[in-house]
Amino acid sequence: MALIRRIPKVGFKPRTQIIHQVVKLDALNKFDANTVVDADNLKTAQLISSRRRSYKILLHGDINKPLIVKAYAFSAGAAEKIKKAGGSIEIIVPGKQLEILEMQQKKKDVKLARKAINAKNKKKA
Repeated sequence: MALIRRIPKVGFKPRTQIIHQVVKLDALNKFDANTVVDADNLKTAQLISSRRRSYKILLHGDINKPLIVKAYAFSAGAAEKIKKAGGSIEIIVPGKQLEILEMQQKKKDVKLARKAINAKNKKKA
């Protein structure tokens, strides 16, 4: 029998697995209305274990206060309920992704500047 048939088949496991800390939506009712809920506030309320690791807000329960929530990820239902309560959400972009986004923006700015210079030179000619 061929070697490939004798070796067991193994599934795929990504090397860079993202494991979020979980914060349930009803736990955010601890905060006062119109408070900015970020990693520092969640850590002091003992809802997350580390400020450095990413955290995700999940839909579990209801929220009845307008809050400004900053997190790495939101479930669709949690984001909808926060907005219905009159609050807002802000997605935090991790460091490397932020650098990539900034580099892409710089490239776009350079392209636009080159197009403007080329258009200016064509008008002169």
